[in-house]
Amino acid sequence: MGIVEKLGGIPSLTAAVVILTGITGAAGAPWVLDRLAIREPAVRGFAMGLVSHGIGTARAFQESEQTGAFAGLGMGLNALMTAVLVPVLYSIFA
Repeated sequence: MGIVEKLGGIPSLTAAVVILTGITGAAGAPWVLDRLAIREPAVRGFAMGLVSHGIGTARAFQESEQTGAFAGLGMGLNALMTAVLVPVLYSIFA
């Protein structure tokens, strides 16, 4: 939220989009992963954590502890890379 505000964005809109992304990912990711025949808990969890944030991580824990742990790892790494890369990319393209 702080990064969005510093970049001149609308924090409340950002929060709404993040929540919508989480809900959509948590609802749709298991279906997509099933259709792609991805059964490995580590892969499923990491993918759900990357795309669905906290809501997806909570959903991943419903599958198994291992899936949930990898979802937490994916979510954390996504947050770290976003916090590092967005300001850099903004300074390059702005």
